Amino acid sequence: MTEKIEDVIKTSSILIHPGRYIYLKTTDKNLANHFFVSQDKDETSIVTEEKNLNSVKYSDSVGWFKLIEIKLSVPFLQGFLSRVIKPIADAGFNTLIVSTFSKDYILIKENNIKEVTIILKQMGFKEVIEQ
Repeated sequence: MTEKIEDVIKTSSILIHPGRYIYLKTTDKNLANHFFVSQDKDETSIVTEEKNLNSVKYSDSVGWFKLIEIKLSVPFLQGFLSRVIKPIADAGFNTLIVSTFSKDYILIKENNIKEVTIILKQMGFKEVIEQ
């Protein structure tokens, strides 16, 4: 049976993590205790909480973000992320997306979190939990 995106949204929840997050460009090799580390042949990028900022050397940064976790009721649903991100982008908000095997995360500039939370609720997510 093919799941409809609208049905998955209605049975999935959103968790807004506490704290502030920042996006860093680094050459540092100490990559422990960060939320997300991405490395390719050209650079290493980190998303980390504010409390970890003094523990890493970095050459560039973009901040401050709030972290939204999407707890999917059905993982790997084709078109899901684009359906979620489009209304946020259409409203003029930039996003940074991180995906793991079973979850998707959206980083939103912290001054836009209230408006984005309203958009997610209007989309039909069953629960938006703010910690």
